[in-house]
Amino acid sequence: MKLRKLIFATTLSIVFAFTTVNAIAGISKGKLAPDFSLKSMSGENIRLSEMRGKVVMINFWATWCAPCRKEMPLLNDLYNKHKNSGFVLLGVNIDNSPKNGEKMAKKLGINFPILFDNSKKVSETYKVSAMPFTIILDKSGKISQIHKGYLPGYEKKYDAQITKLLGK
Repeated sequence: MKLRKLIFATTLSIVFAFTTVNAIAGISKGKLAPDFSLKSMSGENIRLSEMRGKVVMINFWATWCAPCRKEMPLLNDLYNKHKNSGFVLLGVNIDNSPKNGEKMAKKLGINFPILFDNSKKVSETYKVSAMPFTIILDKSGKISQIHKGYLPGYEKKYDAQITKLLGK
């Protein structure tokens, strides 16, 4: 129990430090999310600015990230729940090889769009400082929420935030 509390306190300290760094770097709530275009697993390029008018979740992940592997199926459930209500989930894989990300997404049965940032340019623009790294955008493309890391139960927070932004 003491070890669990120590890990939790350490995680909170790290998240606070990353939050402060990202706010200084310009990635913060209320700001317009930087636009990008990335190739998707389906082969098409997807541009963020073309998602305006929808609530968008951007989830940066990697195959080597154990919390990402736990979170992905839960995000898939969230996507399936809201995809017909004006919600888009973009999974941005940051592995060096897109084949690794594609293989894992298929193995997990993921059906939301998977994009590949093997050059790390988009990840650098967004100041990705933890894995997974999740940003929720409102319908105007502004950053509404920033989540770093994953702990069980985060998906409930995401659901409540998305539901609110969708006006449900």
